[in-house]
Amino acid sequence: MRRGSSLPPPSPASGERHDWDTLKSLLPYLWRYRRRVGFAMLCLLSAKFANVGVPLIFKQLIDGLTITREQAFVVVPAALLLAYGILRFSTSLFTELREIVFARVTQEAVRHISLEVFRHLHSLSLRFHLERQTGGLTRDIERGTRSIGSLISYTLYSILPTLVEITLVIGILLKRYEPSFALITLATLALYITFTITVTNWRTALRRQANELDSAANARAIDSLLNYETVKYFNNEDFEAQRYDTQLRTWIAAQIRNQYSLSALNLGQALIIAFGVTAMMWRAVAGVIAGTMTIGDIVLVNAFLIQLYIPLNFLGVMYREIRQALTDIERMFGLLKTNREVEDKPDARDLPEGPLGVRFASVDFHYEAKRQILFGVDIDVPAGRTVAVVGHSGSGKSTLARLLFRFYDVSGGRLEIGGQDIRNIRQHSLRRAIGIVPQDTVLFNDTIRYNIEYGRPGASQSEIEAAARAAQLHDFVARLPDGYETRVGERGLKLSGGEKQRVAIARALLKNPPILIFDEATSALDSKTEQAIQAQLEAAARGRTAIVIAHRLSTVMNADEILVLDGGRVVERGQHAALLSRDGAYASMWALQQREAAEQAA
Repeated sequence: MRRGSSLPPPSPASGERHDWDTLKSLLPYLWRYRRRVGFAMLCLLSAKFANVGVPLIFKQLIDGLTITREQAFVVVPAALLLAYGILRFSTSLFTELREIVFARVTQEAVRHISLEVFRHLHSLSLRFHLERQTGGLTRDIERGTRSIGSLISYTLYSILPTLVEITLVIGILLKRYEPSFALITLATLALYITFTITVTNWRTALRRQANELDSAANARAIDSLLNYETVKYFNNEDFEAQRYDTQLRTWIAAQIRNQYSLSALNLGQALIIAFGVTAMMWRAVAGVIAGTMTIGDIVLVNAFLIQLYIPLNFLGVMYREIRQALTDIERMFGLLKTNREVEDKPDARDLPEGPLGVRFASVDFHYEAKRQILFGVDIDVPAGRTVAVVGHSGSGKSTLARLLFRFYDVSGGRLEIGGQDIRNIRQHSLRRAIGIVPQDTVLFNDTIRYNIEYGRPGASQSEIEAAARAAQLHDFVARLPDGYETRVGERGLKLSGGEKQRVAIARALLKNPPILIFDEATSALDSKTEQAIQAQLEAAARGRTAIVIAHRLSTVMNADEILVLDGGRVVERGQHAALLSRDGAYASMWALQQREAAEQAA
């Protein structure tokens, strides 16, 4: 299975296969509003037929008039102006009518696609998110969603009406006049389209490069701002600014090349149109001189020139916008094709209600094949019991929690909950049954109330306050001017480490799951607060299956069983007193921590 660590590579310059895939992927979203789409299409097709019919009506009107040569200089311009006014009004009328009818289709399609990408991102593995830069990812999504509306509009409501109008005009020219008029029109169209496609395909590579550099610069800025404190600690503001400026300079150079290519495209298109218009007028003037064309024919040809010039010019803009939109949206749609590393089986089941035991049976695991983390780990946590896992940093303790949440699948062995292999359990049901207090608590940039309530959305204020009291947090919140409505800032930076950890404890207690994981749950607390909370944690764990991951041994003395993990292997297991009597790894850790505590007290 392909890992979700990167997006699919960009499409080649031609992009035909990817372009068609993108267009086909939009159809299900539009099909939900097929009546609106059909009505809007009918409006635009009617507008094109009306626009083509206007010059024909005026030709008959003018040819039916008996006028002198002097009067012709007044009548013809007036007729042209009137035709132009009617044309402009009808175009605006049907365009606005289309926008009214089609507005909901576009916005609902954007909403559904954005929501689908958002859900898919949350369904991808932890590995994907750890290896991606959030700034670049959000920029890709932002550009993709912004381009959906223009892509839908240009694809369904510009290409077909434009082709219909061009076909009608060429057919009328072939029927009413000599073939040279139609041949000039066809040649101009063919040259214009060929030139536009060729140059735009070349520009697509430049556009993609500019987007990549834009995402890289944005990711650099966000990464630096997220590490604001680290930048300040090492006095590296100038260093960060220089790195950001280097990215910006590269992006600016790409943008300038992109603008040069756009100007070249616009000039080439204008030159082709100028040649086509000149050739058409030359043939029309020759027809008037030869007496084969009337004043009405001049009005008709001029009106057709005006009407063809607009779609021709719009065809170039339309093609460029479609290609640019496809380039922007390609990466976002690529996210939907990113395989999930961890996925539910078709026959996956929900966990049963009630107490649940946890069992690691000869579990092996590695993040990378060359670096194994766990080696044959056996841990049995009966329902309602508390097991502690201790060890030095890097021994693999926190990896156990990630495996239990099924952020990754085990490389070998089995991980069971309630006697079932968790690979046969629906992930939603699995994670609903587990509550965790992580070592590194990250909070939403919202209120304290919101962050506690996140453990069980919809909980009452009294339930939130009860969880806060159990976490020794309520008194602190009550002293704040805004109380539970106090905002915690980006990632909770307005709170201290201990305050954030107490919010995490309250959040886990509010969730009230049958299984609790405390991953260094009191590591950021002072000794006094730790002692106060430790009793609450033990009370919360009573009657539940609890796994306590700790470095500080004083927090796990009362556990039903303590396991010592070293180098990814369980080297000792037993209760606190029994492990001390063995004078092994646990006893050595205990003695060391007792000396450190005595030195700090002195």
